[in-house]
Amino acid sequence: MDLDNDPTKLIEIVEIGKQLLMTRGTLTTFSIANDVAKYFAIVPALFMLSIPELAALNLMGLHSPESAILSAVIFNAIIIPILIPLALKGVQYKPIGASALLRRNLLIYGIGGVIAPFVGIKLIDLVVGLFF
Repeated sequence: MDLDNDPTKLIEIVEIGKQLLMTRGTLTTFSIANDVAKYFAIVPALFMLSIPELAALNLMGLHSPESAILSAVIFNAIIIPILIPLALKGVQYKPIGASALLRRNLLIYGIGGVIAPFVGIKLIDLVVGLFF
């Protein structure tokens, strides 16, 4: 680390560290929320033939178990490249309180991570369902 006799660079280094930490946290939050939503989309569709009571949990009304799995795989293949620019650019650091920052990130990335798979998988299932 070269400070060039400028101790204010320490502040920049701390901000970059915080930005990296925030980016990792937001991507993790989105990923966990995304996985939970995908499981709620796929599991009822998988078992509704063998356990008919689970059909009530098929909130998305997916076409079939096969189309549900294929739609989830296609959604994963689409969402991962979309997240790469966010991972490379990072989340902008704003000097606000930790609780406000957590609330903001949970609203954006947590709720977004739950809603995106439901919408994405349903739209993909509508197209995939035409072939099953």
